[in-house]
Amino acid sequence: MKPARPPWALRAYLVLARWLAPVWHKGLQRRLLRGKETPRSVRQKLGSEYADRPTGPLVWGHAVGVGESMALAGLFARLAERRPDCSFLITTTARTSGDALRRTGLPARCQHQFAPVDTPEAVSRFLDHWRPSLALWCEMDLWPALIAETDARAIPRALVNARLSPESLAKRRWGRWLYQALLPGFRDLFAQNEATADALVALGAPRERITISGTIKALVPPLGCDAVDLETWQQALAGRPVWLLASSHPGEEALALAAHVRLCEQRPGALLIIAPRAPARGLEVAALASAVVSRDAPLRSAGAHIATRSPVYIADTIGEMGLWYRLAPVALVGGSFASVGGHNPHEPLALGCAVLHGPNVWNFAESYERLNGLRQARPVNSEGDVIREVAAVWGVNRPVDTTALVDEQAEAVIERVQALLPR
Repeated sequence: MKPARPPWALRAYLVLARWLAPVWHKGLQRRLLRGKETPRSVRQKLGSEYADRPTGPLVWGHAVGVGESMALAGLFARLAERRPDCSFLITTTARTSGDALRRTGLPARCQHQFAPVDTPEAVSRFLDHWRPSLALWCEMDLWPALIAETDARAIPRALVNARLSPESLAKRRWGRWLYQALLPGFRDLFAQNEATADALVALGAPRERITISGTIKALVPPLGCDAVDLETWQQALAGRPVWLLASSHPGEEALALAAHVRLCEQRPGALLIIAPRAPARGLEVAALASAVVSRDAPLRSAGAHIATRSPVYIADTIGEMGLWYRLAPVALVGGSFASVGGHNPHEPLALGCAVLHGPNVWNFAESYERLNGLRQARPVNSEGDVIREVAAVWGVNRPVDTTALVDEQAEAVIERVQALLPR
């Protein structure tokens, strides 16, 4: 049957996208010259280079950020166990997401490549090559030309892990005509919370296709690390109590350092590892730490190893959180005292690292509420709270039990996605 004609807003977008193709090309070349792209990423985004397509059904998932990409990897790992006949493809737009997937390791029968730029030509080349049996969009990185061509080929699609804040909804209302053309085509829409479900309906999604599923970031596979490096660090830290301030923001380091001074009075030789969210702040954080503890704070970016008895170490590099979470039995997850909204608690928990967090966790409100109920995360509101909870974890000296992390809601998403696949 001939596909229905796209609504006027989508037709207008597709005409504009075709006209702007040279702008995409020039923009990618400029990014290449600035080191923000590689020759390979440019070729893949323009649709001129692909890996071989495996035979059989192929599930394609698209994400933009590192967290969403890792969540898709976890979802695909579980689908791979249930559907050994299927292969999987994850596309991202950002290099950091692709790098994170490669460091952690892709699931069985899964490949990564960069998503095509949103022009009809690049999108057609992408879909001609990969011929997906099912398309998943993770969160809200929705590209109209890519979705329109997916529909033209009658490829079923679903939206997973959708999350829209009131601020994000307000920004997207300017494109509501496009959303009204795109959202009804999703067979299933999985929203993280009721507010997102309401926002999706306001943008044009059919309410009857929306399921409140929580976040699938509980499915993230454990972050990887270099095994030799891990063993070296474990030997160097043998016998030292360690804790971690993960993904910290300005103001949070001062709180952790004040708590650490008092923890060192209880446990001489204790080590605080600080991993700032922005590694470029490494020198700033090191200077603050040195002023508080009256000792130099070595920096990972400078190649420093914890060979000394320094009480603080600055982990100011990208892509090594898997190492720090393995070394520390407890982490204070940053962004939860700053006005940021918190960061993903599932990454440390997947590696058996206990989680502490401040009051500002609206980015992962449902996850933290559930994890607090399971006693796998603990809220802290003051320096004294941090000291008490860190000392308590040191006293127990056993990793967090992660068997309950994948709940019924995440399992329901897996089942529904599996049902969309061809038999």
